Amino acid sequence: MPSLSTKESLPHRNHFTVSAEPTVTRPKLIMADTTKKVQQWTTRGDGLDNLTRSSAPMPTPGKNEVLVEIKAVSLNYRDTEVAMGLYNHHKSISKEEKPLVPCSDMCGVIVAVGPEDDDSSSPKWQKGDRVISTFIQSHLSGQITAADMAQGLGKPLEGVLQTYRVFPAQGLVKCPDYLTDEEASCLPIAALTAWMSLFPNGDAPNGEAGKKKKKTVLLQGTGGVSIAALQIAKTAGDKVIITSSSDDKLKRAKELGADYGVNYRTEKQWQDKVMELTDSQGADIILEVGGAETLYKSLDCVAFGGTIACIGYVSGKEDTETQTRMNINLLVLRRNVTLKGILVGPRDVFEGQMLPFYEKNGIRPVVGRVFGFEEGKDAFQWMFGSGKLFGKVVVRVS
Repeated sequence: MPSLSTKESLPHRNHFTVSAEPTVTRPKLIMADTTKKVQQWTTRGDGLDNLTRSSAPMPTPGKNEVLVEIKAVSLNYRDTEVAMGLYNHHKSISKEEKPLVPCSDMCGVIVAVGPEDDDSSSPKWQKGDRVISTFIQSHLSGQITAADMAQGLGKPLEGVLQTYRVFPAQGLVKCPDYLTDEEASCLPIAALTAWMSLFPNGDAPNGEAGKKKKKTVLLQGTGGVSIAALQIAKTAGDKVIITSSSDDKLKRAKELGADYGVNYRTEKQWQDKVMELTDSQGADIILEVGGAETLYKSLDCVAFGGTIACIGYVSGKEDTETQTRMNINLLVLRRNVTLKGILVGPRDVFEGQMLPFYEKNGIRPVVGRVFGFEEGKDAFQWMFGSGKLFGKVVVRVS
């Protein structure tokens, strides 16, 4: 990632006009107001109750960087793990718990632009551009790597739950004009993860139902990823089954287009209900967010040749089952299943596939609740412990 070092001015360049050649004009360098302070929330990974408000000096963008005034930040389950010191399963991410600004997903406005390299391939941003962050700042295209994991916002890199932040020019994408700041902040992780799960082979839709074979998609819960996947899948013309412990949430999901809702509190063996709803065929794609307590049930209701997109582990990271059960190798083999881990997605898919699909179809992310910046700690606690989550939780920064 480019340095965050201060750059006061561009080197002096002399411009000469040669006959028949145009005068070359350098882009104007727009500097930050360094008299202001950045307001931020920080964590040491020692619990949600210990999130702390503080201030920091206003940064100045360096070469191929921009300063963004952050307008809205959406929370992800990962952010609560970071704040509780539990996000430690990637070896390439430091376990050092120094004060860190959490969160990765934001929408903001560029207020200062650093100097550009003449041969830089980075986007050419201007003051006033509305932008959205990308989660893994270096993941531009193709397969993510261990080195990329060290470039994630909100750990190990400084996050976005603050009023201003410097970004590399390549770490942002243009915000669709029709979305509010709060809606746009929901896209970087939740929506892109849903997109990569639904179209793992790059078979992105054109948004017109009936142009392709319909798939049956099984979604677990009503958090940000599942609700984004519901919106995308229905727009693409697929059948959607969604699970929840709340009949009220299932009703809301059906209002968004879900074909079937299954209450996993009353349907303990919900995998059997999924098989019933699919005439014993199973789901073609399952977004697996539960982990330890749901994966084996997903393997019992996935279609032959289907894909289980492994996204989260809200029910736990370690198996607790003590009874003897079939090995996962055989469970995958018996139905020719693809078990695929999803670590969000690259910038080119975000910008070149998903955002155009959203714009073409006017999809608006579901914002379940909005907190003020001064309520940052409350937002984390509500998301983690309220049991009321439907869609995304957003902190309105400014």
